Order: sequence, then structure tokens, then C-alpha cells
Amino acid sequence: MNSRFMNKFIEIASKIGNQVHLRSLRDAFATIIPMFILAGLAVLINNVLFPFIFSGETLATAQDFGNSINNGTLNVAGLLLCPTIAYFLSSNKGFANPISAAVVALATYITIMPLAVEVPFKDSTVETTGALTYENLGTEAMFVGIIIGLAATEILLALNKMKFLRISLGEQVPPAVSKSFSTMLPALITVALFAALSLILQLTLHMDLITLIVTLIQQPLRKVGTSLAGWLFLYNFGNLLFTFGIHQSVINGPFTEPFLTQNINENMLAYSQGTEPPNILTISFQTSFVQMGGTGATFCLLIAILIFSRMKSYREVAKLSLAPGLFEINEPMIFGLPIVFNLPMIIPFVIVPVVQALLAYAVTAIGWVSKTVVFIPWVTPPVISGYLATAGDWRAPVLQVILIALGVIIYLPFLKVSERVLKRQAEMNE
Repeated sequence: MNSRFMNKFIEIASKIGNQVHLRSLRDAFATIIPMFILAGLAVLINNVLFPFIFSGETLATAQDFGNSINNGTLNVAGLLLCPTIAYFLSSNKGFANPISAAVVALATYITIMPLAVEVPFKDSTVETTGALTYENLGTEAMFVGIIIGLAATEILLALNKMKFLRISLGEQVPPAVSKSFSTMLPALITVALFAALSLILQLTLHMDLITLIVTLIQQPLRKVGTSLAGWLFLYNFGNLLFTFGIHQSVINGPFTEPFLTQNINENMLAYSQGTEPPNILTISFQTSFVQMGGTGATFCLLIAILIFSRMKSYREVAKLSLAPGLFEINEPMIFGLPIVFNLPMIIPFVIVPVVQALLAYAVTAIGWVSKTVVFIPWVTPPVISGYLATAGDWRAPVLQVILIALGVIIYLPFLKVSERVLKRQAEMNE
């Protein structure tokens, strides 16, 4: 019975991980993450490096370097994400012209923008037309980009299956032209449908579609996904799945990453503007304090094995895993030790990140450690990651060392139990 339940659980989780919309979302984020990392580097240069070199008007002029990068990355995050999702979703569904889907999604995204917007003017604001604002294109509208990228693509693909809507120009026409005309009517209808929806909303609710999505969908989901309790549940459920051989990105990717990324982007913008960063929980907080060495904070386990274990097989696996573990790659530990299906190791693998997250959150909330304000690559080694993510706060690496030591203490008794179980199994097989 237990075996059947476990197999069914793994089957369901695997199907969730392979679900085409979630997979497309992960692919899209993986594609644009370099832009966010570039924005993080710009924040570091603008606010940590340049102040050591310049001052006054010269500093303000030099910081245009980072501000320009922010405009091309953070401030258009929703615009970048929308066509990227459309491309991967259409490609994953076998659509012959995925670039067309990306173009349609991009056009749809612009179509739903409000026709009149408030823009700063001297000491107040004025309403103007013919303008696109970073508020509707950037991090605040990232979830809008996701919704439009998915919805516009699904409508386009559904319409494209209707043969009477396809225009065929024959084999003599260049392939690019032929594909463009083949999807012309579905593309026109898709964009027109969203334009009509925007008009209806404006006439009935006096609200644009972006505001509607942000108010009714994005904000409630974000409150759940980035609340301490909600994030802990989702993140550690992903960790639990990993102990059954299912990669944690099944949960962490599509269900938490968009909101945590939005949080770090908001922090970067606030820090670059000299205001208080609003969020504690960010993607960089997770990288720096909760998954040192990879999922399950296995860098702590590596240290525990190398210092305290006398079992040759464990020490050999730890030695081989040390180099990749420094860069947050811990599959050698998870599948080589192993941690998967190893009950004594499953328990601390799930518990340690919870303890580390709660302590790091509390310390940050008190103000003993700065909030994370730089988007760092997930492969950044422990200790270095905390220093960079907080834009040079020396207290962050100190906190990381404390968290690692605490993780070692928690892992150690379970490691000893696992060793005894392994020895017992070896004796039974003799």
C-alpha cells in the first residue's frame, strides 16, 4: 500500500513538472535571468563602486550607466517575459512558427496598455496619451506578461488549428512569407480579441486589463507566494519532492520564482533610487541564506561528512561533491550519497532550510543584516553570495557562517544514523 501510494505520488508530481505551461514558464525565466543578473551588477557598480571613485555631479553622471541598464532590464521585465513565454509555449506545443507567436504576444501586450497614463511633470503629474510607462512594462507588470504570453499563445494556436483561417500561398513563396500568411488571420483575431476586451473593460469598469490582472490575480497570488508561511510551504515541498528524485524546480520554478524575482527587482530599483528596499523574501535571499550548496543546504552536510564521518564511501562522495557544491550544484550528493529515498537524510534535508530561513528572516527583519538588493547568479558560492546580494554588508557573510554551522549541527545526528543503517544493511547482505 505504501509503495503504491509513493509511486502514485511520484507519478503525479512528475506530470506537474512536465506540464507544458509550467515548463514553458521555467524556460522563459531561464532565458531572461541574465538580464536581471546584469541589472544586479549595475546596481553594485552604481551604488558600491562608483561612490568610491566619484562624488557630486560627476557621480550622478556616472550612475547614468547603471540607470540605463535598469531601463533595459528591470524596467521592461514584463515586456521581455511576455514574448519569451509565448515562444517557448508554442515551441513546446509543436507550433511550426514560434517566432510568430512571440510577435503576436508582444503586440497583444502593447494593445492592452492604457491609452492615457499619468506621467510626472514638475512637482505633479499630468495625463497624456501616446506613452508607455515603465510601471506597465517593468517588474510591477511581470505577472501581466506571464498571463498575456500564455493566453494570447493559446488563443493563437487554437485559431490556427481551424483550417478555414489559414492562407496558403503555394510552395513557390519563401517559407518565412508562407508561414507569416498562414498565421495572419489567427494573429489578427487574437490581437483584436484583446483590444475588444480592453474596450469593454474601459466602458464598463473604467479599468484597463493590466490593472485588472494586477489587482485580481497578481497581488493575491503574490501575497501567498511571498508570505513567509506560503513561501516556506512551497519551497520545502519542492525540497521534499527532490528526495523522491523529482527536481525541486517543479515547485520552486513556476510557483515561487516569478514573485521572488519581482521582489528582488523591486529591491534593486529602490536601492538604486536611495529608498528603503520593501522586501525581505527575494530570490537572492533564497540563494544566499537557504540553499547554500544547493537544495537542502547540502554544503552543511558536506562539511559534516568531511569533519566527522569515518565512513569511506561517504567521504569519497563528499570529496567528489565539494567542488560542484561550492557552486550550488548538489546532484552528486543527492543521488550519490544518496539522499533520495534515504529517510535519515530526508529529514534534515527538509528541516535545515526551514531553520535557516526563519533565522535569516528574523535577523533581516530586526535590521541586523541588510535586505538583499542585488540579483546574484544562483551558482554564487556561499559567503560570497551574501556579501554581493546585500551590496557589501559584511554582516551577511557572518550570518551565512552561523547558518552553515547550525546546519552542520542539525545534519550530524542524522548522518550518524544513516551510517549505522548503511552498516546494518551491509551486514545483512553478507
